[in-house]
Amino acid sequence: NTAAEDTNAAAGYLSAFGSDGFTVTDGSSSASRVNSSNDFFSLNWNESATAGFDIVSYTGNGSAGNTFSHSLGVAPDLVIIKNRDTDGPHWFCYMRSVGNTTWIPLDAASTANTGVTDTLNSTSPTSSVVTLGNNNKVNANGTNYIAYLWTAVNGYSKFWYYTGNGNADGPFVYTGFEPAIMIAKNTATENSWRMWNNKVQPYNPVSYGTYPDTSDPEDTAANWTVDWLSNGFKVRNDDGEMNGDGQDIIYWAWAEQPFKYSTTR
Repeated sequence: NTAAEDTNAAAGYLSAFGSDGFTVTDGSSSASRVNSSNDFFSLNWNESATAGFDIVSYTGNGSAGNTFSHSLGVAPDLVIIKNRDTDGPHWFCYMRSVGNTTWIPLDAASTANTGVTDTLNSTSPTSSVVTLGNNNKVNANGTNYIAYLWTAVNGYSKFWYYTGNGNADGPFVYTGFEPAIMIAKNTATENSWRMWNNKVQPYNPVSYGTYPDTSDPEDTAANWTVDWLSNGFKVRNDDGEMNGDGQDIIYWAWAEQPFKYSTTR
């Protein structure tokens, strides 16, 4: 959702990060977000340039041209930013594949917003900095933000798009590795984001997924079916959300381990 940062311990929280995992603590609420009797999955990344991932906390100044530094060493392919202090502003997503005047909200079933100049100041991120406009989603004066940045690593991660063919025999998309986590969104339609992982459904075809932009439980809809292969994925449906003819579907994919260790499913 678009709420500001929350410190409500009654809903449960992560009490410790360790070298081999994390500890969850139940709250007083009967609907704990992290430790009720329901099933959970977690997505975990190591923050390092080698893994192509960085986290940056910064404070906005309200002026177009403001920058914040990152430590990836190359230009990021994906940047996600959230205003921590203010209710309302969307989760902001930039992808190199769609350009610096296009952004997509992670919290909404929305088409891509194009021709926007006040978020990244019409400036693509570089190997060292991200340049901001004066939009309050990314750069309100005195406001605190958190930014997550990824760049593709050969054999481990990729952030790009494919074009649908509207056919049940959908496109094969080469990533160079077998996905373990994948997130996808049709940029031309007002459909939800879709997230899959290989722990919930370890064998093909993969259809079980969750929606980052809703609070709905896991869905098993066949219209989001894919096969995960040792070098990419194959779309196995003709649904417009996943395979609209001539439409671009962005995807973010990560391997569980580098390509040389992966096996076919």
